[in-house]
Order: sequence, then structure tokens, then C-alpha cells
Amino acid sequence: MGSRLRSAPIDPAAQLPPAVASRGPRGGPALSRLPVRTALALLGVLLVVLAAAGIAEGMARQPQVGVAVAFLALLAIGLIVALGRRLAAAATREGQHAASGRNAHDLESLIQERTRELSALSTHLQQLTEKERSELARNLHDELGGLLTAAKMDLSWLQPRIADPALQERLTQLGGVLDEAMDLKRRVVEDLRPSLLDHFGLPTALRAYVESACTRAGLSAILALPEDGAAMPGDTAIALFRIVQEGVTNVIRHAGARSVTLRFDLESDACRLTLCDDGCGFDAADARFRRSHGIMGMRQRVRALGGRLELESAPGAGTTLRIMVPTR
Repeated sequence: MGSRLRSAPIDPAAQLPPAVASRGPRGGPALSRLPVRTALALLGVLLVVLAAAGIAEGMARQPQVGVAVAFLALLAIGLIVALGRRLAAAATREGQHAASGRNAHDLESLIQERTRELSALSTHLQQLTEKERSELARNLHDELGGLLTAAKMDLSWLQPRIADPALQERLTQLGGVLDEAMDLKRRVVEDLRPSLLDHFGLPTALRAYVESACTRAGLSAILALPEDGAAMPGDTAIALFRIVQEGVTNVIRHAGARSVTLRFDLESDACRLTLCDDGCGFDAADARFRRSHGIMGMRQRVRALGGRLELESAPGAGTTLRIMVPTR
């Protein structure tokens, strides 16, 4: 029975775990796959062991040689300690640098996210303001306008039936007051929501507003606007109208100009608007002007429409505002 059993050759790698069997033969290839810091640490331990063995052997044979070997061993230990500290400091710096890079990336992402949120909130507030202004304008036109019209009709009915000259004079004054109230109501309604914009388009609304505002301020208006208003989104039209309204208001209040020029070009995929004045101008690089609420509001309106705003000005050279907004 013993003669029937034959010993099969045994593969040593087959009895080892896969992780161990895959390491290959001992020696250089295995050490070459170790990290640099681990290899340096192993080298330091090896030097210490060799130094300890040399100290023991030297002390046994020759005391003087043992002292020299002991000195070299201490020097090697000192070098290893210094090297370990430098490696630890380098590891700390690398960790801090990596953490700083991650923190900078996270901070930049957070800033971009907050900027998008604030821009969306600003756009929402502007749209909500326009909606409220439109509702208020409609209520003033319907309710207050109806009351003033009824009062004017009652006054017209009453005047022929009063013979007293003193009362007639007072009724005439009352009629003038009602006319002024109706004119004030009309201006307030137009400032809240220009009716020409809804019925005749942006060029007509811009022409009427700029001419009226410049006439009241004693300025000459130079307009280059298309005769007919092509169809464009309502948000785009009201945003451009508000930008021109803000720009003309700034010219009247601060520029000390004699004339205002407005040019509006409507292209197939974009509309371009240019507003110029010959006033005192200002330093466009000054943060006080770049961060003014009026300019920031105009920039936000243009940014919400995906457009571009350029502001050029210099002391004594007037101001030019250029706007490009896509219409598709």
C-alpha cells in the first residue's frame, strides 16, 4: 500500500495567501515598491542595528575601536532623528498645502454658489417690484382715475347752474385743481408702468419718455430709434426701459449736461442701446461710482438677461453707456 502512494510536487506559492504569493521573491524588487519614507525608516533601523552589533563586537575586541564605533552609531542615530523630523515637517507642510488647496476650492465654490443665489434673488426681487408697480399703476388708473373723472363731470354739471360770480370763481379753481390731479395721476401711472411700452413697443416708449424728461429738465434730446417696435420679450423690454430711465435720471441730477443722445439698434439676435451725455463725467475706475446702487442695479438687470454692459466716462468728457442684450 505504501508503494502505491507517490508524493506529488508541492508548489510553495499555492499554499500562501494570494496577497503574500503575489509579492514575489525577497530582495530588491519588494523594497523598491515601498514608499520612500518607509524605506528610509527601514534603512535607519538597519543602521542602528548594525551600529549596535559593531559596538558590541568592538567593545569585545578593542575598546578604542568600540568607542569610535559607538560615536559613529550615535552620529547615525542623530542623523536619523534629524531626517525623521525633516520628513515629518515636510509631511505636515504637504498636508497643510493639500488642506489649504481643498479649503480654497471649497471657498471658491461656496462664493460662486452664494453669488448665483444673490443674483437669482436680486432678479426675483426686480421682477416682483415690476409686478407690484404694474398692479399699483392699474389700480390708480382704474380707481383714482374713475373718481377724478366723476368729480370733473359733477363739476361740469354744477357750473352752469350757479349764478353767483364768487361761487363760479371757486368752481373754476376747483376745476383747475382736478385737472392738475388728473395730470399728476397720469404721470405717476406712467412712471410706475409705461402704457406705451405695453401697447406700442419699446422704441415708442423710449422716445416719449426721453423727450418728456429732457423737455422738463431743459436738455436737448438726440434720438436714433427705429420707427416700429419689433416684438421682444416683456422682461427684456421693461429692463431696457428701466436702464434708460435710470441713466437719464442720473444725467439730469448729476451730469450738468446740455444734451442727451440715445441710440437703439435692433438686430436679428440682439439689441444694442447707447446712451451718451456731454456732462461733467466722472472717473469710471473709482470704486465710489462703480459700486453705486444705480450702476449696480443696471448691471444686475443686464446680467439677468445674459447681456453685457460697458460704462465709459472721464472727468470733463461726459459719459457713455453701452448695452448689448440677446433677444433669443
